[in-house]
Amino acid sequence: MDTIDIVDGHKVKRFFRARNKLTQGNLVSHITQRAAGKDPCFVEDDDFLCMLKFLKNSAQKHDYEIYSFCLMGNHVHLLLRPNQGNLQDVMRDLFSRYAMRFNRKYERRGHLFGGPYRQAVCLDEAYLMAASTYIHLNPVKAEIVDDPKEYRWSSVRLFVDEPKYRNLLEKAAKLHIDYPKAQESGVEDFRKKLIKVFPKIFGKMTTAKTVAKIDGMDILNMQALEQGINDTVTQYGKRRPGSRLAMKFLIEQLLARGFKRYEIAERLRISPKTVYNILKQKV
Repeated sequence: MDTIDIVDGHKVKRFFRARNKLTQGNLVSHITQRAAGKDPCFVEDDDFLCMLKFLKNSAQKHDYEIYSFCLMGNHVHLLLRPNQGNLQDVMRDLFSRYAMRFNRKYERRGHLFGGPYRQAVCLDEAYLMAASTYIHLNPVKAEIVDDPKEYRWSSVRLFVDEPKYRNLLEKAAKLHIDYPKAQESGVEDFRKKLIKVFPKIFGKMTTAKTVAKIDGMDILNMQALEQGINDTVTQYGKRRPGSRLAMKFLIEQLLARGFKRYEIAERLRISPKTVYNILKQKV
């Protein structure tokens, strides 16, 4: 069954909102937040410690679980799962609280962070594992440390006692990943490379539909999404009935995973303006 059949068969209960974050409870998200421009958001050890304290208090207060994290000099990676549908409010509170403290400490004004945080939902276990590994390897790829265990401001030390994960980190560290761009497509490219290196482990993970039940949504795993993209790009070019609606479905799926519109346009072989026009159409 291709993507057009999924849409025509009314198996998509509702589409994502392109401009809003997905805030359903139990939805695992990879959150990234960056400082404005090239400015740092952490200067001294005390800054890192303060963010860790805020994270701990926030998770306890707002009822969410943190799977992995890494605090870099000018950006933050979080892999987390809220138990309530309050992600947007929680992240806004966390980052604004830290920004106020940072500005007060360093007697500065203006925005600390360069815009809203980015969210990419983790809809299958392979993506979840790839995102965690990607997060923990940030300090290595930035040439801050040679071994991720040497970096103080990440959760990696909680994982390395597990032989499989340690082996995964060691082999993944040798893969070429374009970290400086910090694009969500970088994690997806990373996932594809990990599948080739660990076919048995990631093959099983990729077939899992979701990492959590999401009421009211039909969300494709990456394997199905990639197949849908291949099918729909061809069908869209032939103007098959329903192909435009299927294209919108795929755009919404990619937006939910954190891809930007220009990245989606490249992936679907259409112009950014066409992406915009398709999103505007009423279902």
